[in-house]
Amino acid sequence: MNELDQLRQWISDSSNIVFFGGAGVSTESGIPDFRSVDGLYNQTYAYPPETIISHSFYRKNPEEFYRFYKDRMLFPDAKPNAAHRALAKLEKLGKLRAVITQNIDGLHQMAGSKEVLELHGSVHRNYCTRCNKFYSLEDIMAMDGVPHCTCGGIVKPDVVLYEEGLDDQVMQKSVDYIRHADLLIIGGTSLVVYPAAGLVNYYKGNRLVVINKSITPMDSEADLVASGKIGEVFSQIMEI
Repeated sequence: MNELDQLRQWISDSSNIVFFGGAGVSTESGIPDFRSVDGLYNQTYAYPPETIISHSFYRKNPEEFYRFYKDRMLFPDAKPNAAHRALAKLEKLGKLRAVITQNIDGLHQMAGSKEVLELHGSVHRNYCTRCNKFYSLEDIMAMDGVPHCTCGGIVKPDVVLYEEGLDDQVMQKSVDYIRHADLLIIGGTSLVVYPAAGLVNYYKGNRLVVINKSITPMDSEADLVASGKIGEVFSQIMEI
């Protein structure tokens, strides 16, 4: 039995699937991977991207932060791809319990997934740092420069910047889902961003699947490794 047939069989036999994904899930929707050759980390700016999207830089230089953020991190026209649709379908069928994502684009919800744990936040949620008023992605896109609230405060995206901690409640919920999964599928992530990548270590089952274009640190421990684009892999194993 080849990898795809085995994966198809495991999905059929499972009723408590958890999916853990990263930037590679959204590249087929036209959103660049941070670390790929043509990704954010290889663009040329006055400051390195890691510096610009840090909490201290945002506080000191919100103009430059927002210039980069709006130019390179917002993709309002992006649409869900085959991977997002497949996961939403598996949830609807009662097989998939949760999607745990490092992405901030909201495409899983757009595809119809209900239980989505966003480890790094979402560009679709933005709050005034003074009065906590909510602003949508459309609101942010419509404002020039640094977005300001009607009260005068600066509006900050609800995304986890460098130097900021992950939400404890989201992390704990993710741990619980992974611990109880009968099939854990890791897709579209190089598993190098911590603490998020460390979550997969809580899985103690014997159906650990890795789907990724490049090798990951978990390949040697995985029960099944499928190399390729995740949307294409899902398209081959199920009707979407």
